[in-house]
Amino acid sequence: MALLNFDEQLIPLDSWIQDAIDWLVYHFRDLFQSAKLPIEKMLNGFVWLFNAAPPSLIIGLLTLAAWRFAGKRVAVFTLLSLLVTGYLGMWEDTMVTLSMVICSVFFCALLGIPLGILSGRSDRFQMVLRPFLDAMQTTPAFVYLVPVVMLFSIGSVSGIIATIVFALPPIVRLTSLGIRQVHPELIEAALAFGGTPWQVLYRVQLPLALPSIMAGLNQTIMMSLSMVVIAALIGAGGLGGPVMQGLNTLDIGLAAIGGICIVLMAMILDRITQGLIREKR
Repeated sequence: MALLNFDEQLIPLDSWIQDAIDWLVYHFRDLFQSAKLPIEKMLNGFVWLFNAAPPSLIIGLLTLAAWRFAGKRVAVFTLLSLLVTGYLGMWEDTMVTLSMVICSVFFCALLGIPLGILSGRSDRFQMVLRPFLDAMQTTPAFVYLVPVVMLFSIGSVSGIIATIVFALPPIVRLTSLGIRQVHPELIEAALAFGGTPWQVLYRVQLPLALPSIMAGLNQTIMMSLSMVVIAALIGAGGLGGPVMQGLNTLDIGLAAIGGICIVLMAMILDRITQGLIREKR
C-alpha cells in the first residue's frame, strides 16, 4: 500500500520546525535578547560575588550550612571536598558552575512552584500541563541546544535557559503532588473556620506540602548539575569546560578532574538539601 511506503518522508516535520524557529528569530530575536537580561545580570552578580570573596569565606559558609542542616559528617565532607576542588585548580570553574546552578534553580522555583500549585488545585490544568512536562523530561537534552542558541546566541545565559527547561519538571510535579496529598479534611476544617482559599493555601496546603516541594527542589538541583557538561557545548563555561576540553583533546586526566569536581559539588548540594527536607518534615 502507498500509505505504508516508509521509504520517503511524507510528513516534513523537520522543515516545519525549522521554519517556525526561523520565523521566531526573524521577528522576535530582539525580544528574546531582552528577555535574557535578568538571567545575565543575576549570573554575572553571583560569579563576581563568588570570585571576589575569599575562598576561605565561601568554604566556611558552605561548611557551616552543611553542619547546620545535615550534621557534622556532611560538614567535614563539604570542607574536604571544597579543599580538594581548590587544590585541583578548579576553584574558579566551580564558582561559575555554582552560580549557574543557583540561577537555574531560582528561576525553576520561580516558575515551577506556581505551576505546581495550579496543577495541584486544578485537574483540568494538570491535564493540560502534563504532556508538556512529559516532553520536557523525555526530550534529549542536546535537542534543546539548537533552538536556544538560535534565539539567545551562545554563552552562559543560553546554557542556563536550556538548564531551566530541562530541570523544571521535577519541581512542578512534586509541588503538585504535595498539594494533592494534603488531607481533604484539613482543608474542609480550614474553610469551616472561615479561611479564604488563599489562607487555606498559604497556612495549610503549602506548609504540609513543603517536604515534597523541597524534594522537587533537590531533584531540580541534581538535574541542573547534570546539564553542566552539555551546556558547555554552547559556551556556558564552568566545570563543563574542562570536561569538553578533555574530550576534544583526549586528555582523560583533565576530563576526570572536571568530572570529579562536578560529582563533589553535586554531593554537597544534595546532602544539604536532603538535610533541609528532613528538617521540614
